[in-house]
Amino acid sequence: MTPHAWRRRAAPTGAAVFALSTALALQGPAAQAVVGLPGAPTADRGTAHTDVLFVGAHPDDEYQSLATFGQLKEREGLSTGVVTITRGEGGGNAAGPQEGAELGFLRETEERKAVALAGIRNVFYLDKPDFWYTLSAPLTAEVWNKAAARPTDTLERIVRLIRATTPTTVVTTEVRPFHQHGAHQEAARLTIEAFRLAGDPAAFPEQISREGYEPWKPATLLTQSWGFNGPVGPGCGTDRVRDPHTGLPLRGYWSGVRSRAHAGKTWAQVERDAARSYTSQGFGVLPATVTTPTGQLPCEWFTVLASEGKAVTAPVREQSGLLPLYAEFRDWARQTGLPWLANGAQPAYPSHPATSVPAVAVAPVVDGKAEPGEYPGPPLTLQHWEGGECATPADCSAAVHLSRHADALYVLMRVSDDTKGVALDGAGDCKRHWRTDSVEIDLDPGGASDDTSTTFKAGVLPYTAGQDGPCAGRDGDNRQGPAARTAPGMAVAATLTQPYTGYTVEVKIPLGDLPATADPARLRANFLVYDSDTQDKTGHSRLAWSPFGSAQADPYVWGALRLPGYTPVRRPPTPAEIPLEAAGSRDSPASLAQYRRTGVPLAAGSRREPAAGA
Repeated sequence: MTPHAWRRRAAPTGAAVFALSTALALQGPAAQAVVGLPGAPTADRGTAHTDVLFVGAHPDDEYQSLATFGQLKEREGLSTGVVTITRGEGGGNAAGPQEGAELGFLRETEERKAVALAGIRNVFYLDKPDFWYTLSAPLTAEVWNKAAARPTDTLERIVRLIRATTPTTVVTTEVRPFHQHGAHQEAARLTIEAFRLAGDPAAFPEQISREGYEPWKPATLLTQSWGFNGPVGPGCGTDRVRDPHTGLPLRGYWSGVRSRAHAGKTWAQVERDAARSYTSQGFGVLPATVTTPTGQLPCEWFTVLASEGKAVTAPVREQSGLLPLYAEFRDWARQTGLPWLANGAQPAYPSHPATSVPAVAVAPVVDGKAEPGEYPGPPLTLQHWEGGECATPADCSAAVHLSRHADALYVLMRVSDDTKGVALDGAGDCKRHWRTDSVEIDLDPGGASDDTSTTFKAGVLPYTAGQDGPCAGRDGDNRQGPAARTAPGMAVAATLTQPYTGYTVEVKIPLGDLPATADPARLRANFLVYDSDTQDKTGHSRLAWSPFGSAQADPYVWGALRLPGYTPVRRPPTPAEIPLEAAGSRDSPASLAQYRRTGVPLAAGSRREPAAGA
């Protein structure tokens, strides 16, 4: 889960799999010879067996369910195993400079340490690449199954793991699209499909005929429901409640239960201890002690998608006027046999802000100052978006000034800030700007992007360590990396007040650096401020011009930026470059030891090539 898109694409797991999913919909008849249901023949439960199997996209996706998994083991003797599709190479790092595969191995170490507190021994990594924060399940599916991999490769591996570990219960992340990491969505989609396919001998039959697995049909399918604010206290898990969106029943596990194995600590406290292991994700700064009175501790909630091997149904509420992202999700839910998952999936987006950018006869001087005549239009005021509310305007507030000269957009952002965040190394660490004080400029050239892979997103650190001044880079968009390489015409300057009460950032962005032609009538934008107030590489408050949902990653939210008088130079769209570096299980001593112990091939690959990794 990172601390932080949706083009019309092919179905995320391929047309063939969607056909399978439709034909084998969860509410359809179960295969008679399949094991795993109550009363059915018991499979050979070897060292790989787990009673509960959790499937997530990143290390730490399971952490808010560890109180539940720990209770299941301690009170009911049920073991849990974890499937982590990536090692989180694309996430932030509050612990050091590691990135890419090196960061992935760091995050594997954190995850194994954390889940061990809940009695979890096995974590199966699929070695798929993690990239920047996106809201697109289709884009994630495309990245996870690139190059020589079949379009069903990730799905096949999850099916293989269900057959290898023979769980009765399968748990995964939230599947619905709004304000939700696309990798979480895709992990859930694949798990939902794999839950049914694993029990069908016709699904990936070579796993049975050539690799020696048997079909296995789990009984229960749950998804995490982090956003549900239900009853709290000792009885919360006994209350009969339903998800307000889908209408499906919810199952709760109270985090106030005390653990025998942890000297009587509440499971909420054990989970906090585990969370603090994820130092790279900034969780190490969480308070060491849970201070909520025990009687007011909440339940951890899960939506019940299937019980006793059959889909739990709910009334379907159709939505009209769906944007492409939500229409694609509705179609997937229908084809998978669970149309109620799309109930109310598209939120009521607020009206977009809009402004016109005045043209100026003389180009502003990019020096971090607003000289007379450089920015003649009214300023845009940013509003609270995420994190803690700004205590006062002096704590955090911002205004944005805009102008255009010739083929370049000029942006000047004045930020009030009462406490400087950590100064990062501008030469080696000018990335993942949300870890400290920074601004971000997001531009959608044609106003029709469904994900940020077709947009321009630039982050600027107003100050860096030493006397290096500001630095800028791109992240989570069509190109990633230092601005000097990814936006060579971009210019940045910043000034800080003395004594420090804030800063001003000034940026020139040639419209030719955008990944497609800038449409003067349809250009969309967002402007954001990240306010840290700490030295631990974590954020505090976030502001945005258009603050709703994932304002930095959802082009549907961004406001209209009109360019009167601008005649664009037509440019063909630039294909996105997305990082594909992934840590491999063959290079992980812990994964190799687990393979030798369980016999499950690295990256859940074929048994015919047990050490081949991904």
